[in-house]
Amino acid sequence: FAGYISQVLRNYTDHACDGEYVSLRCPHRTTISIQSSFYGRIVPSHQMCPSRYPHSYATLIKEDVACSVGTSLQKMLDECQDRRSCQFLVNSRLFGTDPCPGTGKYLLVWYKCRPNEYKSKVACEDDKLRLSCKKSMVIAIYSAIFGRTQGGSLECPYQSLGMPMIECQSATALQLMIKRCHGKRSCSIYASTYEFGDPCYPGIQKHLNVIYTCDNTPLLLPVDETQPPALSSSSSSSSSSMEPVGVSTEMALLSNILAAYAFIT
Repeated sequence: FAGYISQVLRNYTDHACDGEYVSLRCPHRTTISIQSSFYGRIVPSHQMCPSRYPHSYATLIKEDVACSVGTSLQKMLDECQDRRSCQFLVNSRLFGTDPCPGTGKYLLVWYKCRPNEYKSKVACEDDKLRLSCKKSMVIAIYSAIFGRTQGGSLECPYQSLGMPMIECQSATALQLMIKRCHGKRSCSIYASTYEFGDPCYPGIQKHLNVIYTCDNTPLLLPVDETQPPALSSSSSSSSSSMEPVGVSTEMALLSNILAAYAFIT
């Protein structure tokens, strides 16, 4: 479960030069969600994807380092979106017209692994958001946004009050939701600036939008959450260890989950 959580919450980056295969893969019960993509060249070849053939100094000087295509994101969506894995050969023909013939290019892809089954909940500003899972299942947060997005929210209609529509989001919303709800059967939090801070200009109405999934996990022994976690002498200062009473298997499981949490934060 700890490994599943850490893989789902990761932001993945992959790249491939012209003539190489790009390969995207997600863990079991998740699919690829493309976040962004770039195909072209914006740095010299001696910094990334050097030419396979010898070039004279004059040729390198003429290399186009302001070259990109506008179809790379759509192509990645066509090839990989909502699949568990995908692989294809990178070359300019794949993306249509070559924007800079004679210049070697590369593909950069940013993606996440989205659970096959997930839920979405929205709370308007100052309302309470409650998440819950069935017995023997726990919460795994996939994404969290507090603020105002361009698309807005049907549940929380935007009242302009004479102010323009501006997108603004908290940089710590995901981290806070993981801290409050990660690995629990249920949790609640107010969609307030007291919890998340105010990422927007005064007067802009905000909302909290959380996407999560419920996943099976072995029964964890209860932990006294009112006590701060004790630092483990064998771990770095950035990680923590809880001391549940139980056999070594439960301790190992909790240790793995905490390690995943430390990695995520």
